[in-house]
Amino acid sequence: MLDVDLVKALANDKRLLILEWLREPERHFRPQRDGDLVEDGVCSLFIAEKLGVSQPTCGGHLKVLSGAGLVRGKRIKQWVFYRRDEERIAAAKEALGGDW
Repeated sequence: MLDVDLVKALANDKRLLILEWLREPERHFRPQRDGDLVEDGVCSLFIAEKLGVSQPTCGGHLKVLSGAGLVRGKRIKQWVFYRRDEERIAAAKEALGGDW
């Protein structure tokens, strides 16, 4: 059975862009003062800036992606840094490619 949260997360072009960018964070984002782009993830402020949306709008997209398990947030100081959950993404690809 398909996971509705997963399908909802993937049904938006901005969320797909976020996933694409987080696949290669060093290529798509400038260095951060706090947190390593690869190890810790990308600050939500950088993601909002690159998307060209407000921080609350970006937060909504990240919440949907997190709810589907596609990204994980990590708090460092007052910021939240996001990175892809590659295991969950692999499982999602398998589920979506399955026989349903």
